[in-house]
Amino acid sequence: MPPILRRLVLRAAVMAAAAPFALAPIHAQTASQPQPSTEVDAVRALVDAAVRPVMARNDLPGLAVGVTVGGRSYVFNYGVASKATHAPVDDETLFEIGSISKTFAATLGAQAQVQGQLSLNDSPARYLPALKGHPIERTTLLQLVTYTAGGLPLQVPDDIKNDAQMQRYLQRWTPLYTPGSRRQYSNPSIGLFGEAVAAALGRPYVEAVQSDLLPGLGLRHTSLQLPEAAKAHYAWGYDKDKAVRMTPDVYDAQAYGIRTTAADLLRFVQANIDPSAVSPSLRQAIETTHQSVYQVGSMTQGLGWEHYTWPVPLETLSEGNALGRVVSEVTPVTATPAGPRLFNKTGSTRGFGAYAAFIPERRLGLVLLANRVWPIPDRVAAAHEILQKLDTLSAR
Repeated sequence: MPPILRRLVLRAAVMAAAAPFALAPIHAQTASQPQPSTEVDAVRALVDAAVRPVMARNDLPGLAVGVTVGGRSYVFNYGVASKATHAPVDDETLFEIGSISKTFAATLGAQAQVQGQLSLNDSPARYLPALKGHPIERTTLLQLVTYTAGGLPLQVPDDIKNDAQMQRYLQRWTPLYTPGSRRQYSNPSIGLFGEAVAAALGRPYVEAVQSDLLPGLGLRHTSLQLPEAAKAHYAWGYDKDKAVRMTPDVYDAQAYGIRTTAADLLRFVQANIDPSAVSPSLRQAIETTHQSVYQVGSMTQGLGWEHYTWPVPLETLSEGNALGRVVSEVTPVTATPAGPRLFNKTGSTRGFGAYAAFIPERRLGLVLLANRVWPIPDRVAAAHEILQKLDTLSAR
C-alpha cells in the first residue's frame, strides 16, 4: 500500500473511533480493480466530508466523484440518475461534462500537430478555404484554442441554426481586439478550432474524436454520439425541477458535447498525470496541452486546461475559474513555470455541472460530475479540500 494510503487508512480509523455514528454513504463503489476495503473506506471518508455539504446545499439529485491517488483509482456514487425512476447513480451512469469537452478538442488538435497534419500557428483559413479573405483569417489555431482570436462571443448567436449560417457569421465577423491581446472565453472559438482540426485530418470532428482519440485514451464509455446500448445509462439533468438533456446545436461537439462516466473521465485525468501508457504521439499531445501560453492574473492558460502554481489558495483558484465571462488582457508566457501545477477545467450544460482537476507532480486528481448545475465556487471548494488533504498526507 502506498504511504499516502496507509496514512489515509490510519486517519479514517481515528475518525471512525471519534465519530462512530457518522452518516453512512448513500452509495459508494470503487472503479477499476477492487481495492482493500480499508483503503476504500479511508478515501471515501475524506470525499464524503467534502461533498455531502455541497450536495445538500445545492439539492444535487446525483453526484459521481472519481479520485486518483498514487496510481490507484476510486469512484464514489451518490444519489439518483433520475428523480422519476429513482435509479441510483452507479459506475455506468453517463453525465454531460460541458466545457471539459474543450480539453478533448485541444488534445485532438495537439495530436494533429505532433503527427504533422497541421501547425497551431496556422490560420484556420488554411483548412477552411471559405474563410480566406475575411478578417478571421488573421487569427491562428493557437489563438482560437486559447480564446484570444479577438473577441468571438461566449455563445453561438441564437439566430444561427446550422453550419452554413455559422460560416456566413464568421465571414462577416470583425475582431474587437488585436488577436492575441485579450482573452474572451468563447464556444465559437473552440468550435472553429475543432472544425479546422477536423478539416486538416480530412474527417468530421465527431468521427475523429470517436474513432481515433477516445480509443487511443482507452475511454470505452465516452462519446459524442451515444450508442443505443448506452442510452439506458444516460442520467437526466435537472434545471430546477425540470428534467433536461443537451439538444444538438452548432459547435456543440467541440465545446460541450462529451457524455462520459466518472471512471472514464478519471482515466483521462490519469492519462494527463502520467501519459506513459498511451501512444507516443498522444503522449506528446497531452504534454502540449499542458504548455503555458499566457497569464491572466494567477491563472495560466494552456490548451484547454487552465493551471496554477500548487499549492494554490482557494480564493485564487475560485477567482481564476470565474473568468468565463470576463474579457482580460493577457501576458504571454515564455516558459512554463517550475514546480507543481494544478490543472483544472469546469464544465456546465443546462442540467449538469462538472469539474476536473489534477496535480501531475503529486499524482493526484479528481472529477466531480453532477446532474444539476451547481455553483462553480462550490465545485472548486470541494475539489480543493480533497486535493489539499490528500497532498498534506502525502507530504508527511
